[in-house]
Amino acid sequence: MADNVRTAHYFKMQVADKPGEGAQVLNAISDADINLLAFSGFPRSRKAQLDFVLSDPTVFKQVAKRNKWKVQGPKTCFLVDGDDRPGAVADLMTKLAHAKINVTALDAVCTSQGRYGALFWVKPRDVKKAAKVLGIG
Repeated sequence: MADNVRTAHYFKMQVADKPGEGAQVLNAISDADINLLAFSGFPRSRKAQLDFVLSDPTVFKQVAKRNKWKVQGPKTCFLVDGDDRPGAVADLMTKLAHAKINVTALDAVCTSQGRYGALFWVKPRDVKKAAKVLGIG
């Protein structure tokens, strides 16, 4: 089975880099019954950046407004899923490298069911080119 690659919308925000900050935000999202397609959090300067890839950006915006979160977006990222195999992510990165597209960040994981998933970002100016190289849109 071929890998499934698609674009998705994400929002990002910064929170204090301390215990419980991410849990508080994720609980508010869960309480609003928002389905996250992916989530990534990492330290940035003296704070933490949280990236939310959503199935419904409209509801997320309402929750962000209600909670007075300062969010940026929507922006575009890529989601990939496919059968796990040696070199799956290397193949993906090689296609982009041959097209001279720099990947800003990438997270990947495999599951116990023999599948893998990846979430990656490119510069906004490269989104259309990356989509074309990967056979979407």
